[in-house]
Amino acid sequence: MDAARVVGLRQGLALLPMSAALSDAVTDAAQARRADFWNLPAGFDRVLAEWSEDGPVAYVESEYFGGSGEENVAVWRDAHLTLGPLHLLEGELMPPEGTPVCRALRALGAVAGARRDEFTSVGLGEHRWTEKWLT
Repeated sequence: MDAARVVGLRQGLALLPMSAALSDAVTDAAQARRADFWNLPAGFDRVLAEWSEDGPVAYVESEYFGGSGEENVAVWRDAHLTLGPLHLLEGELMPPEGTPVCRALRALGAVAGARRDEFTSVGLGEHRWTEKWLT
């Protein structure tokens, strides 16, 4: 896909930032859009399930401003949804097992570091905006 840009993260993980161009390229207009995610392109969950036959795959949405925000995640393995969808809404307390994003990263094999959660340990805190991951 011309619109796809894979970005290497720490711990052997990779990120495929969902740009507007990529979203347009992977949207299947014949499929219904899932209401439990903000920006998951219609039909893309089926693509993620297919990709997970080669290894676990996560779809992650995270939006924060000034320390408050929301997260939506799902993880597929062996073509099956194995975690989620999980959501953390603004104002909700963080569950004892961690944020949905950290739980998804753990499902992909990420490990938290000393005084760092999985999000920080794999390097997701390096950019705040999707566009920055694309440059």
